[in-house]
Amino acid sequence: MSSDPWGRVDETGTVYVRTADGEKVVGSWQAGTPEEALAYFERKYEGLVVEIGLLEKRVKTTDLSAKDAQTAIDHLRQQVVEHHAVGDLDALGKRLDALVETVDKRREERKVQRAKQHDEARRAKEELVAEAEELAQSEQWRTAGERLRSLVDTWKGLPRLDRKSDDELWHRFSHARSAFSKRRKAHFASLDAQREEARKTKERLVSEAEALSGSTDWGTTAARYRELMADWKAAGRAQREAEEDLWNRFRGAQDVFFAARSEVFAERDAEQAENLKLKEELAVEAEKLVPVTDLKAARSAFRAINERWEAVGHVPRDARARIEGRMHTVERALQESEDNEWRRTNPEARARAAGLTGQLQAAVDKLRTQIDAARAAGNNARADKLAKELEGRQALLDQALKGLEEFGG
Repeated sequence: MSSDPWGRVDETGTVYVRTADGEKVVGSWQAGTPEEALAYFERKYEGLVVEIGLLEKRVKTTDLSAKDAQTAIDHLRQQVVEHHAVGDLDALGKRLDALVETVDKRREERKVQRAKQHDEARRAKEELVAEAEELAQSEQWRTAGERLRSLVDTWKGLPRLDRKSDDELWHRFSHARSAFSKRRKAHFASLDAQREEARKTKERLVSEAEALSGSTDWGTTAARYRELMADWKAAGRAQREAEEDLWNRFRGAQDVFFAARSEVFAERDAEQAENLKLKEELAVEAEKLVPVTDLKAARSAFRAINERWEAVGHVPRDARARIEGRMHTVERALQESEDNEWRRTNPEARARAAGLTGQLQAAVDKLRTQIDAARAAGNNARADKLAKELEGRQALLDQALKGLEEFGG
């Protein structure tokens, strides 16, 4: 019989292992010596030690799932329980018990972590849904569309929730995207219709602009071109491929007209500049009539100058007011001379002036007599009051006398 601290072999070849619950039969050995039997089952024990050590390491250093870890523990425990090895099987059992605790703890940690991840994923998806629903109302078609595509990629990168929650959130998310796509499609369909209408409108404007390009009715046609330009801007943009071609035709027609008008206006401007020189010479000639010494001769000379003035054509617009103002100044001077002459020679006016002067002179004389009487009576207050009234009447008399002098005395 042979034995060691953890096992023995009896005389029949039966191998035993010592445990806390007593000896347990390991197996039988008939092929060799008892020492060889113990050595064989001790090697099996060492194999279990290695396997348990490897499992402990895997549990500690890898992301081995709790389920797989428990399966491996159960497999090793079965071998320990069946005690087909010689060694400290109780120590191996305790190590497996500790490993179960570690796996259970890891399972709980992962459960908590999964719950946390689930909550974070739910919040993240709810935020994505809220943003998508807000973007669904946007009219920033390009920016919002790109952002929605980005949100889809973000969604795909998030963990799935429970089926009900995930389906509900996805339905809202998908509905928001569909609503945006529907609105965008309707917008661009409307835009295409507007652009087509704009193209038709601009085709008509181009046709009219080209028809007007040969007109020589400069003012009316230029005004019409301004109206056409306003209509062009109001029509909006046509499709990109048509817009540039229509604009080139429209602008080209205007250029033809305005180039022809500019050529004609250049000739007209040269003619008007020459007319201005002639009118300046006539204005100088007219200005020599002032001051008027011989009204009849001055009036005759002015009429002759004015006839020559009227025969000269237009002058540049920016000089018109200035040159005509010089002639009007001479004309007003002649008119004032005529008015003065008329007043001087008008018998009725002279008689009215003389009568007014006589009335004022009598009033002045009367006031002077009254003042002298008041002074003599010692009534200075009345005399002072009458003196102020005398000042006013005297001023009127002086003015009337001056007017009477204009009539020759």
